Amino acid sequence: MPHLTASADARRIAGGEQLGFGVPGYAHPLLAPAEWAELARPGTPLHWAVLNIANGPGSRPDPHCLEAAGRLRNARERALHGEAPDDTVRASGGRLLGHLDLAHGERPFDELIADARSFIDWYRIGGFYLARCAADRARLPAVRRLTGTLHALLAESDSADGGGRLVLGHGTHPYPGYAEAADQLVTFQGPWTDYRWSQVAEWTADYPPERFAHFVHGVPRTHLEEAMRVARWQGAGTIFFTDRNDRDGRSGQSDPFAALPSYWDEIVSRIGPGISE
Repeated sequence: MPHLTASADARRIAGGEQLGFGVPGYAHPLLAPAEWAELARPGTPLHWAVLNIANGPGSRPDPHCLEAAGRLRNARERALHGEAPDDTVRASGGRLLGHLDLAHGERPFDELIADARSFIDWYRIGGFYLARCAADRARLPAVRRLTGTLHALLAESDSADGGGRLVLGHGTHPYPGYAEAADQLVTFQGPWTDYRWSQVAEWTADYPPERFAHFVHGVPRTHLEEAMRVARWQGAGTIFFTDRNDRDGRSGQSDPFAALPSYWDEIVSRIGPGISE
């Protein structure tokens, strides 16, 4: 990917934009109770978190997930409507997003819409995370069709205030046209050893930081400050950094983003509280 120009770099760092967390998907609430509890803790600068029961909504409502979703929804209401004045939280009020796996364009449209309806009906989610989203130009029309339909479904839902939020989980820089298909793009997902030397696509300089998210695993505690500098320099407004990696067997989890990093309290304090929308 090409480097940014100097003028674009200057625009990126001039505003001192507020970082916040996007959580790609914690483990089931029974396996990760502390993780889900932290999402609703006052002062956590949470932009959004993904609910994923069985690579989607599952076959029926899960009572434990219903409870976790309700707690996060209540925390969002307190944050946005001032029911807890000391809760100076989260830049996007902590939305809960339903996990839809696009399988790089291989899943049928009707199947994805059926999953989306289940998420809305059962869990009253506030948007969707489109995992394994295609990044090439050829599949853009299909993604546009899907996101347009999802926006319409969310607009009809009484739980998705503001029309909901759609995040495309590319994990890399996609064809630029995808920026107009959703609210936010995940333009990096991978290890710290790649991230610290990564370069940003030049076209991203035309958009504000809240349009991009970075997920990085294997970040040592001693490199947290450096990792946040990279995120700000590259224009990402939403992050999730963890010292876990994809070979980590702690808590029986192979997904490095399924559990809290060991330095969760430290990174929360470094970012500081968000500003409610």
